[in-house]
Formats: sequence, structure tokens, C-alpha cells
Amino acid sequence: MGTRFLEVRDLHAWYGESHVLHGVNFHVDEGEVVTLLGRNGAGRTSTLRAILGLTGSRTGSVKVLGTEVIGAPTHRIARLGIGYCPEERGIFASLSAQENLLLPPQLSDGGMSVEQIYAMFPNLKERAGSQGTRLSGGEQQMLAVARILRTGARLLLLDEISEGLAPVIVQKLAEVVVALRRQGYTIVMVEQNFRFAAPLADRFLVMEHGQVIQEFTQAELPARMERLHEYLGV
Repeated sequence: MGTRFLEVRDLHAWYGESHVLHGVNFHVDEGEVVTLLGRNGAGRTSTLRAILGLTGSRTGSVKVLGTEVIGAPTHRIARLGIGYCPEERGIFASLSAQENLLLPPQLSDGGMSVEQIYAMFPNLKERAGSQGTRLSGGEQQMLAVARILRTGARLLLLDEISEGLAPVIVQKLAEVVVALRRQGYTIVMVEQNFRFAAPLADRFLVMEHGQVIQEFTQAELPARMERLHEYLGV
């Protein structure tokens, strides 16, 4: 596609004494959408966290736009243009939706303006003055995604953004992913909802036991469905 935005080689990670990643290898080119698939406990979320240095310790190689970051602190890795939307969303209950939106610092030029974000997420504009606790689950998820778009990040790590949401919200988030891809964002998604992820990604990586065991493209998806049933139970 273009520039290699992210390259992960022989990545191992630990939480305390628990060895959770066992030599993860993959890359993501600029402008690509890549989805990590696998059962719970396969290592998908830990992979996103390890990229940003949020696991207890890690070894191997993580390069962002050619810069090795395996020994760098999280804030320096983020400043290379990475935005992380964790599964738990991290909305501050005592702040309004707009205060939550404005909270993260701008890491680089090119972040979306509040007006652009509200055009993409009209619900958030309507709820701008509402406290985080008063937002629905879907609104909180939209806010969690929207919040990283202000920062100037161009690589988005999205962890289970469709989980537990009504179909109409899931459809809206799918439209957002498509729109972001058209705008040149690079996206790595962890998803359990295969129906949500299937039409969105350029490539799929199947993880098991802390390793990537299969990789295939959107074009190869129909031929791989039987194997995916075995791996994922979908």
C-alpha cells in the first residue's frame, strides 16, 4: 500500500510472571485496516497493549514508522502518532462529554477539530453537556473513539469497539471505520464480532496462544471461512 506504519517482530510480553505473548509477528502498512481475530485469551488485547508498552515487560521489536520503540515509554510511543481506544473505554464519569473529548493532549498536527468530530458523531454534539455517567454505552463508545481523533494520531488501535452495543450503534461505528480509512487513517482492530469486522478489514490475523497463526486478505476470506469456524467458532 505505502509506508510501513507498524512492524512487530518476535514480540514477547509478560504480566508479572505470566508470559502472554510468545513471538508475535505482523506488520501494518499506512492506510490499512487490519483485524486481529481469535478466542478470548488468545493475546489480541495484550498485543495492542504491548505495542504501547502497557504490559509489565516486553522483548522483541516494535517499529513505528521505522523507529524502534521496544524500550521507549508509552508517552513517547504515542507521540509517534498512535491512538489507543481500550475495551474499558475510560470515560471520566464526572466530566461532560465535551470535557472528555477535549481532555487528551494534541500529539501532533492534523487532528480533527471538534466540529469535524461532531459532524462524524452527531449524537455527541447533542450530548456535549451531559456527564459521562449519563451517556449510553453506545455514546460512551463513540466518545472513546472520537477522543483519540483530536490528538493527531494516524494509527488507531481499537479494542472491541462493537462489544455489547445495539445493532444500530454497531452499524454507525462500521461507517466511522470506513470513513476513517478513506481519510487515510491506519487501523488495527481487535474484534470478537466477526460480522462487524469481516467487511471492514484489508487483512485478518488469527491469534492463538499468544502468536499469529494465520494471515489472509479480504479477497481470501470466502475460502478461509471453514477454517475460521474451527478457530473462532463463528
